[in-house]
Amino acid sequence: MTTPRPVHVIGGGLAGSEAAWQLASAGVPVVLHEMRPVRATEAHHTDRFAELVCSNSFRSDDAEYNAVGLLHEEMRRCGSLILRCADAHKVPAGGALAMDRDGFAGAVTEALTSHPLVTVVREEVAGLPPEDWDSVIVATGPLTSPALAEAVRAFTGEESLAFFDAIAPIVYLESIDLSKAWFQSRYDKPGPGGTGKDYINCAFEKDEYRAFIDALIAGEKADFKDWEKNTPYFEGCLPIEVMAERGVDTLRYGPMKPVGLTNPHKPERRPYAVVQLRQDNALGTLYNLVGFQTKLKHAEQVRIFRMIPGLEKAEFARLGGMHRNTFLNSPRLLDRTLRLKGQPRLRFAGQVTGCEGYVESAAVGLLAGLFTAAERLGREQPAPPVTTALGALLGHITGGAEAETFQPMNVNFGLFPPVDDRIRGRERKRAYTQRALEDLTGWMTTETASAQ
Repeated sequence: MTTPRPVHVIGGGLAGSEAAWQLASAGVPVVLHEMRPVRATEAHHTDRFAELVCSNSFRSDDAEYNAVGLLHEEMRRCGSLILRCADAHKVPAGGALAMDRDGFAGAVTEALTSHPLVTVVREEVAGLPPEDWDSVIVATGPLTSPALAEAVRAFTGEESLAFFDAIAPIVYLESIDLSKAWFQSRYDKPGPGGTGKDYINCAFEKDEYRAFIDALIAGEKADFKDWEKNTPYFEGCLPIEVMAERGVDTLRYGPMKPVGLTNPHKPERRPYAVVQLRQDNALGTLYNLVGFQTKLKHAEQVRIFRMIPGLEKAEFARLGGMHRNTFLNSPRLLDRTLRLKGQPRLRFAGQVTGCEGYVESAAVGLLAGLFTAAERLGREQPAPPVTTALGALLGHITGGAEAETFQPMNVNFGLFPPVDDRIRGRERKRAYTQRALEDLTGWMTTETASAQ
């Protein structure tokens, strides 16, 4: 059998790593282009593949009642490298799947660099890929290099949309005052590898909370470059101070909600508001402030976040920051298999397509890898059913959303075809997940048959 020509994958993030793995696993050679460390980004700190920059969590791992947990399970069943490495390096995080950043990225990097069909090239691909690259997956993520982004814009005639993504601070465990803070997961839920006490909680009294909100709003923010000033935020990742500006109780009903938690230091009454910190590394020495992405200046972050009860003497391993993300108007520009309509040798994958979230990015990379491998091997690759999380996400970004109002989207049950209206509450969610996994099994059986 003749060895297929290699496919070029641009970008070694979550989507590019997953796409490269799917291709190589199917027997298709891959040239994986990663510009780090030749060219740095505003958010990355290493040259490893699949480096996590905003959070170390893949969110809920509940495959029975949660859409992203369902996506985890579907990806596992499809042989996802990203989920395999996440599971191998998970840390306690209640009902969430969180992992040690370094161990996770190191495992992904090792798997790809040691695969005999993967060739890694450290270089920036400036502009559109050369014409003799007849099959390319562009998985450059939200931090696509300006040269490549501009080339795509010029070719398509479309203005790529853009938004700001924010990075949350990380503190050292030893600097947290546990005479005020306490360990507990919301509703004592243990989750994968957890104990039910996987978060550190810091409780506010009403007057403390009001003073904190005032400080967030008044705090000095980082200045943006001229080209960044009119960029909208993604609603699912708003800076903490932007949420505070929307109303004094916005945070109490968002990331600082006090429900499902009991302060053992003051058990007689429920906290007025609570900041949660989640374990950030396998050693358990670092914790990140959940939902505390910010554009406050660094000195202001130290001053204001030390107003949180229990963090008065907090030492920060990393402070928060902001970077601009860009994504395509995918419903208008991409076909149902993620190819650029005007130049089908180019496929796009990951957050640059307008999906939002680590898991969703990797999922779209997985699909791009499957579609491209089938194309290279001369066989049909049907899209996953729209009743699955993979199919629902793909359908949304390639036509399910309105092109005129397209914005980044996390996977959620609102993207799925409805189930029986008579089913309500948790059982309705369970009906979605049961149907999805049954239909995924049928799709995978068809896929396996077509490969033989």
